Amino acid sequence: MLRRGARSGPRTGTPADLLVVGLGNPGAEYARTRHNVGAEVVEILAKRHGAKLRKGKERAEVDEVVVGGLRLALAIPTTYMNDSGAAVQALARRHGVEPARIVIVHDELDLPVAALKLKVGGGLAGHNGLRSVKAHLKTDEFLRVRIGVGKPRSKEQGVDHVLNKFSKAERAQIDVTLEEAADAVELILADGIDAAMNRVN
Repeated sequence: MLRRGARSGPRTGTPADLLVVGLGNPGAEYARTRHNVGAEVVEILAKRHGAKLRKGKERAEVDEVVVGGLRLALAIPTTYMNDSGAAVQALARRHGVEPARIVIVHDELDLPVAALKLKVGGGLAGHNGLRSVKAHLKTDEFLRVRIGVGKPRSKEQGVDHVLNKFSKAERAQIDVTLEEAADAVELILADGIDAAMNRVN
């Protein structure tokens, strides 16, 4: 694990080395649901590195810290999942980052519960949050930390599935994976996406 971060203070125009956005829905009713695992990872990173996530004009809770000499911007959109891209676009502009330095942390129906995979670009697997991010960035070539939440029994049950909470047994597994996902983000920051994928995938 990298050393704890230090608060960077007000931004002075220097681009962030990495912008990490955890997808989810706002509000207590959605906390700890399958759809909000991305937001949970960013909360873990904020706690590790002393970030104070606060609402900004980008429609997100955001802060920037320095980790190992590198600038790490952390954000959780305050939009609903389907409009995540509006926040990501504004955050990318604020922090001066290209899509190749944006990490989207999100739930993944196509992976079993608690599986963890890293990916660059590619398909959206029907994920409305990713679809919104692609539409606003005009590219799918952003980095992804994919956290498995399991498949529902039928496609029609997809919405209910991602808005439900994990079982007690699943929660114990997912809590471990969320910490590993935070580790993976730190690896991307320190060593780059290729090295991180070799370690994690």
